[in-house]
Amino acid sequence: MTTIDLCADVGESFGNYEWVTDTALLDIVSSVNIACGFHAGDPRSMMATTKLAVEKGCAIGAHPGFPDLVGFGRRIMELSKEEITTDVLYQLGALQAFATGHGANINHVLPHGQLANMANVRGDYASAIVDACALFSEEMVIVAPPGQLADEAQKRNFPVAHVAFIDRNYQDNGQLVPRNQQHAVIVDEQTIIDRCKKMIIEQSVTTVSGKEWPVKCDTLLLHGDTSGAVRLAYALREALLKEGIAIQSYQS
Repeated sequence: MTTIDLCADVGESFGNYEWVTDTALLDIVSSVNIACGFHAGDPRSMMATTKLAVEKGCAIGAHPGFPDLVGFGRRIMELSKEEITTDVLYQLGALQAFATGHGANINHVLPHGQLANMANVRGDYASAIVDACALFSEEMVIVAPPGQLADEAQKRNFPVAHVAFIDRNYQDNGQLVPRNQQHAVIVDEQTIIDRCKKMIIEQSVTTVSGKEWPVKCDTLLLHGDTSGAVRLAYALREALLKEGIAIQSYQS
């Protein structure tokens, strides 16, 4: 039977700023990527989201980002290798404290936003993130699309789960269309469902220009801040199950 992990970015509330979709999403997805306080999230949201993930049986992942609350981690930041390694390690340790408090461990790490984008095309950023993971746990699953980060992780014998983005358009080079460009985000529900089936079954995606690009897909990523995220997650799950594709968290 074909299986796929369906994951969502969650725990992105902080202070008086609150996302209300987390509870509903955790009833639908098989794993979660929890914000660790740098681009979003705070100790209260990390505690609540980790507790809920354990209760719902979702695999827990860390979602470390740039120290950029104002820009939601989506701005380019030129940091040293030491800064990246220590920032990521700090965020992993913080989330693990909450996981330990609920009898769980972090299963995977998926870098957020511009940190992920830069690590996928820059060897220094990729190496710094893997350095942090090596200091934390060599059994950590590193979630990334094909690129520098996935290559560096595999070179150093980390388990890698290749991620595909359900609501983002791809360029002809396999990279995501930047969010500041037109057609970066796909909003039509049926289009998203059809693309996901194609990525899983045919291991291919149609780029923004209409070309076919091969994809590796172990996990499908749903952005929790996407409009209608809960409705989309439910519709996607039902469509995949109807296709005979089982939803199951990716673990090493």
